[in-house]
Amino acid sequence: MENGYVKSEFHNGVTTIEFHHPQSNSLPSRLLEQLAQAIHGAGNDTETKVIILRSEGEKAFCAGASFSELAAIKTTEEGTKFFSGFAHVINAMRTCPKFIIGRIHSKCVGGGVGLAAAVDYAIAVEGVEVKLSELALGIGPFVVGPAVERKIGLSAFTQLAIDAHMWRNGDWARKKGLFAELHPSVESMDESIIRLSHTLVASSPEATAELKKLSWQGTENWDKLLIERAAISGRLITSEYSKKAIEKIKQKQVVAA
Repeated sequence: MENGYVKSEFHNGVTTIEFHHPQSNSLPSRLLEQLAQAIHGAGNDTETKVIILRSEGEKAFCAGASFSELAAIKTTEEGTKFFSGFAHVINAMRTCPKFIIGRIHSKCVGGGVGLAAAVDYAIAVEGVEVKLSELALGIGPFVVGPAVERKIGLSAFTQLAIDAHMWRNGDWARKKGLFAELHPSVESMDESIIRLSHTLVASSPEATAELKKLSWQGTENWDKLLIERAAISGRLITSEYSKKAIEKIKQKQVVAA
């Protein structure tokens, strides 16, 4: 589909949620809303025992916020509403009673790093790189920050957040705990995802739900916290600095085209 999609497929206890957008699997408001709804739906489905989150194609796993939508934001209210979309997705993943396996097949930028951090078990392929690019746009990784910090610790999170232009490779991400596994090929990655999903389907739903709650202990305030963080980004994205940074990137994209 030209403007992207979110779709869910159920098979033998596993619900696979896939998202796609032609701009490097970036996420506009519409897809963020659909993604949160899909996660809620699978979490509430008694037949679903485990969820796999993946994106379409072979290029970026997720380039984060939709750049064209960021450029169109004119007011703090519009900005807060947009960034709240990421808050809703992360909170949907946090409160979902099923484990979510992330299939990370390529680069993660900004909000894409947040998605990789918010899944319960991320399986990636060698060659994947990660970058929190928000500071370069005059904002910061405020909404995804708690999820990233929870997974890799404050020191590694601030390294990513401060050097917004530097890519970190998959080995760095695995050693820091963002990825649970790093595989030499897509085939090996997919085999591991199938193996783990089959194991979780055969596990006790009550036990997995309790383990999930335990693993997210201490995040009970995120419904409020992430919306407060969205308001910070929502205010900053309307600043003169952000407008100039976005315009500069748009000009580069035109030249590249």
